[in-house]
Amino acid sequence: MTQPTHPAGRICPSCDGFASAAITLGGRNRHGHLHTITAHCPTCHGTGTTRPTTAPVRERARV
Repeated sequence: MTQPTHPAGRICPSCDGFASAAITLGGRNRHGHLHTITAHCPTCHGTGTTRPTTAPVRERARV
């Protein structure tokens, strides 16, 4: 028996779903680990998706 599928979330147009990136600062600490910072997409705040629009879609009659 097949499982119900859920619709895929809307992918953020600004980051194309790659919402976070680790950026190396070039140095290493005394244990040998790289110094990194994490940058998040300002549009989706690091989630990679956008909310669905809640505005109703208006339909017009064609003439």
